[in-house]
Amino acid sequence: MTPTSDPTLEQAVLALAEHQTLLRARDLAEHGLPRVMLSRLVSAGKLERVARGVYSLPGRSLHEHRSLAEVALLAPRSVVCLLSALRVHGIGTQAPFEVWVAIPHNSPTPRIDQPALRVVRMSGESLTDGIEHFTIDGVKVPVFNAAKTVADCFKYRNKIGLDVALEALRDGWSQRKLSMDALWHYATVDRVANVMRPYLESITS
Repeated sequence: MTPTSDPTLEQAVLALAEHQTLLRARDLAEHGLPRVMLSRLVSAGKLERVARGVYSLPGRSLHEHRSLAEVALLAPRSVVCLLSALRVHGIGTQAPFEVWVAIPHNSPTPRIDQPALRVVRMSGESLTDGIEHFTIDGVKVPVFNAAKTVADCFKYRNKIGLDVALEALRDGWSQRKLSMDALWHYATVDRVANVMRPYLESITS
């Protein structure tokens, strides 16, 4: 019997997949399990490849934001932003088919085939301030908070449209997911305070 055909190894990998919704080769290595078990279990129909280098139990009910967890695993320096962050916070009506992420200016664009990515580059406080972590399918996913996301929408209004930024501001405010103090803070961080000022004044008048 070869090591990779050992049923106890198979059981150990499947037990890990049961405990950890999304599985990578490095997770097996950390537990002293051979990485080749992943391809063998996929061939046997006992695991499925849900993204490049990411595996899960077949037919498992996964979180609606599973794609964000996959990106967090594959691009650990990224932060979920803009339209994808709005979706996480339940603000506005955007339903992006791509995952929007922010990465440092000096980082190479993540090479991920699925899910599709839209990358914006940030630096300094714009990249490090206002991050929350959501646990999605067992993965800790960094996402900009609601107020930072709205400020980002104004900063990147040429990419997503001013109408989207305005909808996010009005809807987030009406749902009481935003405070004026936080909006002003992140408007300053993003250097869009002058752009946002008339719109912030309008929602409080």
